[in-house]
Amino acid sequence: MPRSIHSDQYKRLTSMLLATRKSAGLTQQDVADRLGKPQSYVAKIEGNERRIDLVEFVALAEALGIEPNTMFANALSAISTSK
Repeated sequence: MPRSIHSDQYKRLTSMLLATRKSAGLTQQDVADRLGKPQSYVAKIEGNERRIDLVEFVALAEALGIEPNTMFANALSAISTSK
């Protein structure tokens, strides 16, 4: 499995994050404010320029107003290679 943040699976993950943010009616700035980070932090995640770890994933879920378990299930579905 490639370790690149540019893998198809990682792109599907960030697409899911972007769709989740938009469906919540939030801007990148809204999410960044909730995280206490600059807007560029969110832009880099959504633009596949920055990889996130599990702790950041949980913080993103909470900033998006979604249960981390639910977002993790959505992420697993998005990155599944058996589609």
